[in-house]
Amino acid sequence: MRALPVDLRARFPFLLAGFLSFLLSVYLYFVANETTAGIFVGLWVPSIHSLGTLLLAPVVGAERRDRAEVGS
Repeated sequence: MRALPVDLRARFPFLLAGFLSFLLSVYLYFVANETTAGIFVGLWVPSIHSLGTLLLAPVVGAERRDRAEVGS
């Protein structure tokens, strides 16, 4: 099995956390009949993804810049 690319490896924890938050919000809203809690937890998804973007954007940009400099 091939290893995951560096970009995907760095993003995976944020994608997983967002997906689990989404599943928890659906469970709370529809199954546990906790509508307010379900909506609250559902709002975590874009927050988690935004945090991942904020933390990883400089790293990904710097990595691509370094590769471009080496190639030229």
